[in-house]
Amino acid sequence: MENKPTIVPAGRYRLQYRGTECTNCKHPLDISDKYCPSCSQANSTKKLTLKDFFDEFFASMISYDSRLLKTLSALMLRPGKITKDYIAGKRICYTNPFRFLLSLTIVYFLMMSLSGDFGKYDDYIQNNNASIPNIDEGVVKINFGSDEAQELAQALDSISGNSGSEKRSILDAMFWKQDSITMANPQGKYNEINEKWALPRFFDKRQFFETLIRRDSIKTFDQILSKYEVADSMENKNAFNAAKGTIRALGQPGSFFNAILSRLPFLIFFFLPVFALFIWLVYIRKKYNYTDHLIFSFHNQSLLFILLIISFFIDSIFNITTDGFFIIIFGIYLFIALKKFYGQGWFKTIVKYTFLNTIFFILAMLSVVILFIGSAFTY
Repeated sequence: MENKPTIVPAGRYRLQYRGTECTNCKHPLDISDKYCPSCSQANSTKKLTLKDFFDEFFASMISYDSRLLKTLSALMLRPGKITKDYIAGKRICYTNPFRFLLSLTIVYFLMMSLSGDFGKYDDYIQNNNASIPNIDEGVVKINFGSDEAQELAQALDSISGNSGSEKRSILDAMFWKQDSITMANPQGKYNEINEKWALPRFFDKRQFFETLIRRDSIKTFDQILSKYEVADSMENKNAFNAAKGTIRALGQPGSFFNAILSRLPFLIFFFLPVFALFIWLVYIRKKYNYTDHLIFSFHNQSLLFILLIISFFIDSIFNITTDGFFIIIFGIYLFIALKKFYGQGWFKTIVKYTFLNTIFFILAMLSVVILFIGSAFTY
């Protein structure tokens, strides 16, 4: 008996266009095969037309929208259910959790970046804090070995207030005093730093190079090598770049914060796998493996960003603040998801929920600190 499809597809997938050999991998095909079982190439010998191209494009969009709606409804209305379905193999009706979360985080932080007026902080620094120089503009060179410079350092030491046009702030005076010591004998300061062990040495070198950049118009590492007896090493290059990035970040805080926002989506995908490890340890007696816990984390983090996006639109339309309210909703949702997905009692779920949230907060803060420091060093 001939095996033919019960429903004849339209377009270039009609039976009249079916072949008996895959046009891609040459695998033998039956007339009933819509796709090649070897390489998944569509079984069609019809030449692709513009109409076929757009028909398939819109069909794939409708298919994706259908999965998207099912994913959204499952996430928002049935905590834990979508993860159970996904790890059980019911995946064709849901979007990929990794790609879904990545899309949501990019959309959310893009909205935050476009809506935030971070440029005003750059303007504030430029208009009200001229004592912090821009490394792209240069600064006044001062010979700190001269008598005038020594008198200036003593005058700065004696400042006790920040009022009056002829007085600097106490903080600025402290910076100038520290810089004067370095600039009086740069080589001696560098040799002193070199005697320390690795980590303190790197941070002290960063401070040393920052002083040279701010007080001696140094812009490139080659200028350091030609003017001061500094070794041409990778450690010194990294310390110099860190100093340069720190000055840029302090001089342009708005642009720096904008750069931070653009990197946060990618930080999440380094942070969540570590957090999933703690979930695996807490529920180590359960039948789930590490990947199952990671998928659970992706799904719940996706719900958080969905709520934050909703909160963003509500705040923008009605000029109110609702993020705290939606964070509370997420906290309740996460508890229900933990209880339903792992199937444990109220007491155990409360204890593990409290522990995991504490770990989540610690890891999140640590990740943000590392991101800020790393970004300041490479900005």
